[in-house]
Amino acid sequence: MRQRKLFAGRKLKELRSAQALTQAAMAEQLGISTSYLNQLENNQRHLSAAVLMALAETFGLDIRSLSDSDDDRMLADLAEVFADPLVGDERPSTDDMRLVAQNAPALGRAVLALHQSLRRVTEVLADETPTSGDVRHESAPWEEVRDYFHYMNNYIHELDQAAERLAGELPVGVSRQNALAGRLEERHRVRVVTDRSSPTTRLWAFDAGDGLLRLNGSAPGPTRAFHIARHIALAEHGDLLDDLVAAAAFRTEDAARVCRIGLANYFAGATLLPYGAFAERASAIRHDVNLLSAEFNASLEQVMHRLSTLQRPARSGVPFFFARVDQAGNITKRHSASKLQFARFGAACPLWNVHRAFDTPGRMIRQLAETPDGERYLCLAIAIDKPTGGYLSPVQRFSYVLGCEIKYADRLVYSDGLDLRGGTFEPIGVSCRICPRRDCHQRAVPPFDRQLVMSAEQRDVLPYSFR
Repeated sequence: MRQRKLFAGRKLKELRSAQALTQAAMAEQLGISTSYLNQLENNQRHLSAAVLMALAETFGLDIRSLSDSDDDRMLADLAEVFADPLVGDERPSTDDMRLVAQNAPALGRAVLALHQSLRRVTEVLADETPTSGDVRHESAPWEEVRDYFHYMNNYIHELDQAAERLAGELPVGVSRQNALAGRLEERHRVRVVTDRSSPTTRLWAFDAGDGLLRLNGSAPGPTRAFHIARHIALAEHGDLLDDLVAAAAFRTEDAARVCRIGLANYFAGATLLPYGAFAERASAIRHDVNLLSAEFNASLEQVMHRLSTLQRPARSGVPFFFARVDQAGNITKRHSASKLQFARFGAACPLWNVHRAFDTPGRMIRQLAETPDGERYLCLAIAIDKPTGGYLSPVQRFSYVLGCEIKYADRLVYSDGLDLRGGTFEPIGVSCRICPRRDCHQRAVPPFDRQLVMSAEQRDVLPYSFR
């Protein structure tokens, strides 16, 4: 498998600016020439091992912070955008898109925003029963917020630290739900009531007048604790939430409101699974999600999602990817701290084990997978039913997938018994619309950037080929 060269010009410029250094001064401290540093900052040369060590020793820099994961995210997103048929023959090369991702990420984000707006308008105009309201030209609020967390690496430092402090202040020997409820009542005069009287799909309801937070008694304990912690986030850290939302500069008020809720949810998850204790234990038991779920009294979804957020500077964990997929193949929650990036549009690759997990609910499915760029991964998937009440209440069903690059796989208990070097790696992709594999029997649509080849004399499993 080929080794990728690391280009980090933009991050070097940001580091130099933060240190208030000229190129000459920084080059002198690193022991390199000014011209060489200039080439590094303009991504004309890749970072060598010697320069990486000098950055770590001279500036105390965590080398992992120079990872090109941000560039990978941007490159994958741009590739999907320019695979759209509306682009026609003007699709830029991968090298051109990589230049944008590395040197002009703001331009890349603007292109993504324009494309989202175009797709939204196109979908509305194509609707056979259009609404009478105005066509909105901005992207959907949840898409804008999803991108915010995506490019924040799903780690919000100030909130994470605040949540960890709260977890440390809770009394020992009391259930977490009761401890959180006690804090909410003592400090904010809000009483938590668990309602088991009538079946409902409503998870919680807050009555500010009576100072009551009503929780669905049919919801699992970890879910109820999560909602109490979320309310504490709003009550105690409202100003911080507002500052974070303001700094994000969302294009719409709807997106700002959605993000504020998302940040409160982030705080809740980080409270139930505080960074230091959770990261240390996860590493010690080799990321066994069932054991972590039992020890921290958290759901599998909470544990798997939290594992994908352990990216605190100088204390980062395994760079996991995590996604939640419904039975139609829609990705309803996604995050990647690894090179693997998820499709922004359309369903997940059908060869991914996240789909097979629905056949055996509750069982962890392992998969050694390889993407078209040659990167290899260990993927774990499990399908879970989420009942919302009694017999007649609806049941949500999702498949969760967690994974990492193969170089980290031996740090997971799930790698035991697998041949990580000579084993068979199944070919998976990101999206059929940008996947270059010619021999995929599960392809749904041809790649939009390739010329189709049709034959009247023969056909294979697929009715077409492409150049």
